[in-house]
Amino acid sequence: MTMSNIGVLIEMDGQEIKASNYGVLTAACTGGNAVALVFTENGDVVKNDLERFGAGKIVTMSATNPVQKAKLMAAAVKEFNLSAVLGLSSARGRDLLTRCACILDAPLALDAIQADLSDGTVVKSHFSGKTTAVIQLSGDTLLVGLRPNVIEAVENPVSAELVPFTAEADSSDGFKILEVKKGGTGTIDLTEAEIIITGGRPMNSAENFQILHACAEVLPGAVGASRAAVDAGFAPHSMQVGQTGKTVSPKLYIGCGLSGSVQHFAGMKTARIIVGINTDKDAPIFGKCDYGIVGDLFEVVPVLTEVLKNKR
Repeated sequence: MTMSNIGVLIEMDGQEIKASNYGVLTAACTGGNAVALVFTENGDVVKNDLERFGAGKIVTMSATNPVQKAKLMAAAVKEFNLSAVLGLSSARGRDLLTRCACILDAPLALDAIQADLSDGTVVKSHFSGKTTAVIQLSGDTLLVGLRPNVIEAVENPVSAELVPFTAEADSSDGFKILEVKKGGTGTIDLTEAEIIITGGRPMNSAENFQILHACAEVLPGAVGASRAAVDAGFAPHSMQVGQTGKTVSPKLYIGCGLSGSVQHFAGMKTARIIVGINTDKDAPIFGKCDYGIVGDLFEVVPVLTEVLKNKR
């Protein structure tokens, strides 16, 4: 039986592949032949890593803005007979997958936590994570954005073919990038971090978040904040985890001074291991975490940081 060709939109961070892409490649390999779609002018830079996780074909493309990239993606779908395109449900992934779906007039599902391409179904979390829905997609090409880190990356070494790809594109798209500004919350993207340590309202000030940053640096990981901490002005919205913030799926999530509200839990419930630190032994988070520490975060976190430093 001929296996389907599954495209995977690969996101780059400078000249490096974002590690969260490898889980998406693993998902593609379970449904067919993985075809990596990469916007880079030098395919040799990414070849070894992509073929290590199962990309049998690497299609390299070059474009200057999201409109042109989406047009190239749509052309690649037709050129390489792709039955589906998977990508990260990140800010960039959502943008490109949505634009590509519009061009192809194809069904799109974002923030999926599972995808079964054999029957065209995806699983999404709903109602603040209280339930999940199985959604049936139908069409010649299915586009799916997967929540970063929700699928464990599994190495599947193959020999990859590098294929530079160009297509006729309308240059008069009216889109021009004037400036790119990067957030100053750290070097690790919160939505793609494998380890996250988050502070709640008990942090009491923006300065106190430094103890979380010190711990995150040793882990290494990213620092998040609850809505209460953000509303209080202790952290920017770019750090907010929860229903009205960012949805994350790290391997380890450490909540410091978090009550464990439904709204916050909706943004991180797919974390593999959850650790709660709170002075209130009856805090709801202790009913949702894998490990709980009843104690003052200002005492526990510095000790944790020192222990980690000694272990290193």
